[in-house]
Amino acid sequence: MTETNLISITPVCVIVGAGAGNGMAFARKFLTSGYSVAMLARNKIGLDKRIEEDVELNGIFSYSCDVTCPEEVKKVFADIKNQQGTITCVIYNAGNAVLDSVATASIETLEHTWKTNVQGLLSCTQQVLPDMKKLNGVGSIIVIGATASVKGSSNFLSFASAKGGQRNMAESMARSLGPEGIHVAYVVIDGVIDTPMTRTFIADKEDDFFLSADAIASTVLHLASQEQSAWTFQVDVRPFAEQW
Repeated sequence: MTETNLISITPVCVIVGAGAGNGMAFARKFLTSGYSVAMLARNKIGLDKRIEEDVELNGIFSYSCDVTCPEEVKKVFADIKNQQGTITCVIYNAGNAVLDSVATASIETLEHTWKTNVQGLLSCTQQVLPDMKKLNGVGSIIVIGATASVKGSSNFLSFASAKGGQRNMAESMARSLGPEGIHVAYVVIDGVIDTPMTRTFIADKEDDFFLSADAIASTVLHLASQEQSAWTFQVDVRPFAEQW
């Protein structure tokens, strides 16, 4: 069986960064859409617990990976290919939103934030490029960004610098890889995602203040299935009541 024929039967989606909000929503959406789904997280025990608690995630593959370690990334992507098949979609959802300013930021925090958001994206992308270039318009890389990628707030120095760098790198990737049939898209999430944790921290807000992770997942699935004649690079998602 050729790789192209295999892809048409079981497309494989890798979700890098398997948080309780977006990560789980992406997994449910792509699993029910016919994908074989792999989820990556530094804490595999916590990830496996979330998977066990959600019956909709039955059949998900989980892997441990620290995206700041290139050798770990290389190994886990090889394991996914061997176990699940050729990877057709990567959703890069890894991120670490730290609060700091020019007065409080440390070199260590700045470096780690960049390694997570920028270096990790590069490492993951390079693992799938050889196969995606053979897929003739099937491959997609979708990067989950934040408002910090386009606006450097005073108390998000490290995060804004890393997210801005990530968005610029994604745009460079899109320009380079688009002609080779690989769709790169960037999703700017402008708002607070509705999770039990955010509801605890912001208990006084109405429902329309929050973004639905399932709704974001629907947008991401659409990006992954767009036709080549009308590819999107950047999508901003925010609640209808959000001030922007």
